[in-house]
Amino acid sequence: MIQRLKNIFKYKDMIYSLVRRELRGRYKGSVLGFLWTYINPLCQIIVYTIVFSTIFKVDIDKFYLYLIIGMMPWIFFSSSIQGGSTCIRAQADMVKKIYFPREVIPISYVTSTFANMLFSFIIVFLAILVSGIGVNLTALLYLPIIMIIEYMLALGLVFIISSATVYFRDLEQIVGVLMMAWIYLTPIMYDVDYIPESWRTMFFMNPMTPIIVVYHDILYNKQIPETLYMLQSGVVSIIILVIGFLIFTKLDKNFAEEM
Repeated sequence: MIQRLKNIFKYKDMIYSLVRRELRGRYKGSVLGFLWTYINPLCQIIVYTIVFSTIFKVDIDKFYLYLIIGMMPWIFFSSSIQGGSTCIRAQADMVKKIYFPREVIPISYVTSTFANMLFSFIIVFLAILVSGIGVNLTALLYLPIIMIIEYMLALGLVFIISSATVYFRDLEQIVGVLMMAWIYLTPIMYDVDYIPESWRTMFFMNPMTPIIVVYHDILYNKQIPETLYMLQSGVVSIIILVIGFLIFTKLDKNFAEEM
């Protein structure tokens, strides 16, 4: 495992190049280009705001802000999982012809999506500015930490799904269906207090639940996140990352033959 990590580090320039290529090519040829980084999430947020503030009428003050803060990290997570599920197959020619640590592909894909989230957080801070609620600078120090924790969780899952999809192509479609349900099991459009006490333990088995709660604590509630949620999200993300990496190293030996 240590040797594989050293090999990945040796190919850091390749990861950087793939990340740049992914960011440049994502909206290549479109009229609005990089602006889609902001337009896509804004469109989703507008739709959910209309549905949950006028039709279902969720009783959350400044609901649009609460939603924006939860949706930005969710979009990163969802995009990483869905796009990452086919990232190995998408680079089939490279996998067949060139030697390099195969982990480079999911790492570069998730990193490019993470960079996209960082750019889109401009919308979050603009919304906070417009809302007038301000920020807690001490709480804001925890924001990079929870972002890194979410990155590890996404990368660990992409390691598992991208390698498994090479052997089981239907997994791509299954993941798409799962992500549609997963968003409603995560407190993005509602507060954790809305969840009945008897169901709350089950909801917190969802690794994204404590992560989104921490984002809301930092940016919406302007408070230092609870240590329990930080520890839970951090420990779970590290475990999933390690398991994902080990599964990937077991499955990547026959990628070329299975393409």
